[in-house]
Amino acid sequence: MTLFWIGLGLFAVVLVGMLIYDLTQKRHAILRNFPVIGHFRYWLEAIGPELRQYIVTSDNEERPFSRDQRRWVYASSKRENNYFGFGTDNDLEATANHLIVKHSAFPVDSAQTTDPLYDPDYHLPCAKVMGGYRNRRHAFRPNSLVNISGMSFGSLSGPAVEALNRGAALAGCLQNTGEGGVSPYHLAGGNLIMQIGTAYFGCRDANGRFDLEKLKDVCAASPIKALEVKLSQGAKPGVGGLLPASKITPEIAAIRGIPLGKDCASPGKHREFSSVDGMLDFVERIADATGLPVGIKSAVGETKFWKELATQMSQTNRGVDFITIDGGEGGTGAAPLVFTDHVALPFKIGFTRVYHEFYELGLHEHVVFNGSGRLGFPESALFALALGCDMISIAREAMLSIGCIQAQRCHTGHCPAGVATQNVWLKRGLDPTSKGVRAANYIVTLRKDLTYLSHACGVWHPALVNLDHFELLNAGKPSQPATEIFDQRADWGLPSQPDQEAIQAIMQTPPKERADLLLAKSFKQKEVNDDYISLN
Repeated sequence: MTLFWIGLGLFAVVLVGMLIYDLTQKRHAILRNFPVIGHFRYWLEAIGPELRQYIVTSDNEERPFSRDQRRWVYASSKRENNYFGFGTDNDLEATANHLIVKHSAFPVDSAQTTDPLYDPDYHLPCAKVMGGYRNRRHAFRPNSLVNISGMSFGSLSGPAVEALNRGAALAGCLQNTGEGGVSPYHLAGGNLIMQIGTAYFGCRDANGRFDLEKLKDVCAASPIKALEVKLSQGAKPGVGGLLPASKITPEIAAIRGIPLGKDCASPGKHREFSSVDGMLDFVERIADATGLPVGIKSAVGETKFWKELATQMSQTNRGVDFITIDGGEGGTGAAPLVFTDHVALPFKIGFTRVYHEFYELGLHEHVVFNGSGRLGFPESALFALALGCDMISIAREAMLSIGCIQAQRCHTGHCPAGVATQNVWLKRGLDPTSKGVRAANYIVTLRKDLTYLSHACGVWHPALVNLDHFELLNAGKPSQPATEIFDQRADWGLPSQPDQEAIQAIMQTPPKERADLLLAKSFKQKEVNDDYISLN
């Protein structure tokens, strides 16, 4: 009996020690929020393959991201071994629309650690200068073609936003603020794209109308590199949002410029314009006032809008500097089920329809195209670039890198990892410093794999990969070249010849000697402010 009590006492001591350790450590948000019992998740994860093999699902069945995809993001963000052994577990010839990258017989040699061209952070500058064609005062070449997509403070917790911004600073990429405005959590060192939504949060007057002077003040006080006018997003195009009064804290109210104690509704459309003509006037107005490149973000439905936009840009002295196309498969937060499942075209279809409109009028080389919607994996990102994208923005994959476990409780405010919640206890579990490093690790790893893939295709930069490098398997039927499926010539998605030559010259120059090339005036560019930021 004495031994029993001694054993019980030792067990209690161990349990208390584990409890204290879990509550005070900062590496794992789940353990910090759910001490002791949180260990069961990691134990079950460790024996997950065995359990799934005999009982549950395969590594490729879960949605929206499979277990293989999540494992790759988690391992990459921790700089752990992200390789997979024993060959693919996909049944290639029986899988519909399985993407195949066709490598070259004569690939480009990737630089080793002792080579002058070796870059430990795998910087991949954009092949185009954003705002260069329209000669914006603060036009610039983005240092990274991989960037963080729009996720607002309010939808995400403060620590989550700060972690992403710290990651952006370390990786030298851009973070989109989302439509919730610039918060203190966006000011941890990373450069920003400020998103202007239908409610004009952060740049609105007391009546909820757009206030240009407030926008200028925000731009002057924050490291904002570009402005993005959001028309719609993949998860809920054409639908406004509602922030209940119960979720509006004094901090959120101050940042968004909204009153406390009242529900805050975001309309489904802008009140400053209601036509393509009015939108272009609005774009030029804020571009002239701030000097910043201005773009739009939208999911794709009917194509009339895009035809008219391309036509007006070709016939008038007005235009957008970049276009972000969001796929209907995208979405970081909550939306009506019918909108998430049935409204807006998937990225590949929607993007190609828009790109064709601009290509036919010779405008595709004047605009920076940005892709969004489940593009945070190397093969998906490379394919988007071959279709005509110049950059990609990632959201949910970035959330995974800072601890999201795909619990799919974003709409409840009870995210167990502290990412998509304002719950004081849950968000305290997310340490922005350590998670910021993980976000940067993930972005660098994605750029690394994109570099290796482009080299395997025989080119120096992912923007130089074209559709001839891709084929899609078709579930037992003959495979199809991507050019046939998307009715697009192989070279349609490539940048202009001068931009191709410029980006190849940049990639063939040692990283420490690239500054002048990155700052080179293109399209009469006047000013560039991006700095080279290294993880080392």
